[in-house]
Amino acid sequence: MSLWLEWFRCLETLRPACARTTTFLWMSLALMGLSVRAELAGVTSFVRALGLAPGAYRNLLHLFHSPGLDLDRLSAAWVALARRLFVPLRVGERVVVIADGLKVPKEGRKMPAVKKLHQESANNSKPPFIAGHSCQALALLVSGPLGGVSAVPLVSRIHEGLVFSNRDQRSLLDKLVALLVPVARALESSVVLVADAFYASRKIVAPLLDQGHHLVTRVRSNTVAYRPAPRPRRPRRGRPRLYGTKLQLKELWNDRDRFRSVPSPIAGDSRVRVRYRCEDLLWRPVGRLVRFVWIDHPLRGRLLLMTTDLGLAPLQVFLLYSYRFRIEVSFKQALHTVGTYAYHFWMMAMTPRRRGSGNQYLHHAGDDYRRLVRRKIDAYHRAIQLGCIAQGLLQHLALNRRKEVWSHFRSWMRTMNPGAPPSDAVVAQALRAALPDFLLRAPHPQALKKFILHNADQERCAALQSAG
Repeated sequence: MSLWLEWFRCLETLRPACARTTTFLWMSLALMGLSVRAELAGVTSFVRALGLAPGAYRNLLHLFHSPGLDLDRLSAAWVALARRLFVPLRVGERVVVIADGLKVPKEGRKMPAVKKLHQESANNSKPPFIAGHSCQALALLVSGPLGGVSAVPLVSRIHEGLVFSNRDQRSLLDKLVALLVPVARALESSVVLVADAFYASRKIVAPLLDQGHHLVTRVRSNTVAYRPAPRPRRPRRGRPRLYGTKLQLKELWNDRDRFRSVPSPIAGDSRVRVRYRCEDLLWRPVGRLVRFVWIDHPLRGRLLLMTTDLGLAPLQVFLLYSYRFRIEVSFKQALHTVGTYAYHFWMMAMTPRRRGSGNQYLHHAGDDYRRLVRRKIDAYHRAIQLGCIAQGLLQHLALNRRKEVWSHFRSWMRTMNPGAPPSDAVVAQALRAALPDFLLRAPHPQALKKFILHNADQERCAALQSAG
């Protein structure tokens, strides 16, 4: 019962995002369903997992489409709550946020924003082309009480597939910056953004620097940079030269005498030494000095990294970039445990899309049709945001209520280790096992308990009969 009481205590801070108390209670049921369901069958799985009456299906479906659940306020409230629940990993006074993209297969021909996507993955189990939604996500890097580092999902949005105006020239990079700005505001701190080579662009760096944030990223092997131009001994007419010698950064790997050998800073790399080199050079896209770090790892290969923070030590840059892969683990849990991206709301009034089609252009469509498309996209975004919140609450219980989770697990796994933080799947199983006890023993004024029992199917779910 204590797990659910803590879960609901955290949830109460999200109440300002809901226009009415009833909306908040239905949102709580949706989050409970995301947290405890054992199958990823959409809203139907919420009804089965919580033992609700069939009529609850329509109400839950309406929740995702309702403007009474304000998406922007919900996202801001969750980011602020995550800042309090976890211990953010900091670089000086800045918190670390990870950015990445995710492509989710979708089969519905009447789902807006579904388009043909190319997957740039080295995993041979993934097809090179899929039809689906292209999302971008942000996660907060946090430290656990036992020293581990995790990525807590903050926000995620669909950023491709729809063009409402032919004057909209925003790229994926512009949309990511627009997604990051309110997150940094809710975190009440400047940010170090860690991202892969796709985000090594002026469109990312310039807005970040303007707002006091910094970027750590990998750059491509064909990147060029410049040494600062030497100052002339005597002043000359005209603008002083800014750029000096042009350097092909990949050619600097050959200068082995400039590399230093040190122990690897990555946890688990015992008795592993890495070779690195660091130089501050002018990068033409932003017209200022940035720090480049060459890393030669004996097991992981070569990396060419860049940061806009000239105060970061080279090995700290390498360590921060190594944490980028924590968001890949977070994506795996979101896809296979929580089902954050398992929504499949169809738009019945939509003109069916042909397989293999690209962007859906709506600047010639009628106002009513555009309004329906926006309503459906908002429903997808609410489902994704609630999935991020449910996964974050599971991570909170795993890191900060570890012993209670293992005591309620009541199952077995070959790899289980009660001394370590449990996975999201273990926490979900513990919540699933503790739900009847919560409904039976929770204090009577508990609003969520009363709401569940009011909407439960007592005859179909025997576990709720004694709690009613």
